[in-house]
Amino acid sequence: MPLLCKECNGRRFPIAFTGERDALWLCEKCKNFTNIKDEFIRDWTEKEIEENKVKLDNFKNGVTTEKTPEIKRRTGVN
Repeated sequence: MPLLCKECNGRRFPIAFTGERDALWLCEKCKNFTNIKDEFIRDWTEKEIEENKVKLDNFKNGVTTEKTPEIKRRTGVN
């Protein structure tokens, strides 16, 4: 598995696309994709970068940071 990039020695992340059978591995520093055999496939396009940022912002806005209230247990019951 191509966990580390050959060019920058950075961490790669698997990203699955619906049109392709296998996941592609993305290096965010070099902005390129490789396959499972560590062969260069294509570059990360600006459109994909913007879509990724929008998805991340939507996720951050949808997640609450409030602490959930504690459940109080009854005492004296075993």
